[in-house]
Amino acid sequence: MKKNSKPNEPLVEHIYTADPSAHVFEGKLYIYPSHDLDHDNLSTHDGDHYAMEDYHVLSMEDIDSPCIDYGEALHVKDIPWASRQLWAPDAAFKNNTYYLFFPARDKEDIFRIGVATSASPAGPFTPMDSCIPGSFSIDPAVLVDEDERAYLFFGGLWGGQLEKWQTGTFLPEADGPAETEPAIGPRVAELSEDMLSFKGKVQELQILDENGSPILAGDEDRRFFEGPWVHKFNGNYYLSYSTGTTHCIVYAMSKHPMGPYTFKGRILSPVSGWTTHHSIVQFKDKWYLFYHDSSLSGGIDHKRCVKYTELTYNEDGSIQPVDPYETDKK
Repeated sequence: MKKNSKPNEPLVEHIYTADPSAHVFEGKLYIYPSHDLDHDNLSTHDGDHYAMEDYHVLSMEDIDSPCIDYGEALHVKDIPWASRQLWAPDAAFKNNTYYLFFPARDKEDIFRIGVATSASPAGPFTPMDSCIPGSFSIDPAVLVDEDERAYLFFGGLWGGQLEKWQTGTFLPEADGPAETEPAIGPRVAELSEDMLSFKGKVQELQILDENGSPILAGDEDRRFFEGPWVHKFNGNYYLSYSTGTTHCIVYAMSKHPMGPYTFKGRILSPVSGWTTHHSIVQFKDKWYLFYHDSSLSGGIDHKRCVKYTELTYNEDGSIQPVDPYETDKK
C-alpha cells in the first residue's frame, strides 16, 4: 500500500496493476485490477507479454485515503477450466453475494469468461468449475441496473480474439472487417438471476455516428477496440471504451443498456504504454475515472499502474475530456 491516494498518481507501488474496475461496496471504494508480472515474453498482437496469473483487490475508505491491498484474491491455478492469462476483471454485488467476472484462456487457448464468488468484496473468491456457457473474448464489465437486471458487456480485438467470433463460431484465421465496413462492436448479454449464466442471446452493441450510421472499422478515432464499460447518469447509459490503436477512451450514449449507442466524444487522452483501460464510478457525490498507464515501470515490459482522476459532466450530460498529464505540461 502507499501513504495516501492522490489524483493521477499510482494507487499502489509495491505491485504493478492495470485495467481497474472500481465500485462502491459497503461504503468503501473497491478497485479490481489485473496484476502485471515480470516475464520473458516478446510483445505481440496476441498479448503474450501480458502474463498475469492472479488478482489482488484494493480498497480506500475515502478517495484520498491510503489504498489497501488485501493480497491474492484468486489465482489461475485454482480455476479448473483455465490455462493462463487472467486479464481485466470486474465485480458486482447481487443476491447478497460478490461476483468476480474474469477472462482467461481455456485448455484450448480460447478466451472465455468465468465467475467466482465471495461473501466479502475483498475476497478471496471461489471460481465456478466451468466458464459461462457461450462466453468468449475478454474484458467483462457488469451493470446491475436499478431494476436489478444485470448485464454483462465484454469484448476485445486482437489478443482478445473478438474478430474471430463474427460468425458465432471461433475461426482462428478470421480477420476484422474492411475499413469501409461497420466496425466490430462489443458484446452484451443479460445475466441470469444467479449471475452465473446468460439469460438471453449474446448481442452485438451498435455504435452509431451523429447521423445514425454505424461507426466504420477504418475510423480509428471512434471505433471500438476493447475495454467496454457501461454506467448510468441522469437516466442515460454511457458506453465507454478504448479505441486501441489511437489510444483514447471515448464514449457513446443510449436510453437503453443494450443500445444502440450514439458516439459523443473523448474522455481520456492517450496514456503512456500500449494499452488504455478504465472504469467510471460515483463515490460520495463525485464521479471518478480510474485508468492505468506505464509511468511506474517506465514502460518496461509494458507493466502498468492504476490511477484515478475526477470526472465532470456538463449540463447537457456530456463528459469533459481529461488529459492525465495536463498538470505536467504547465
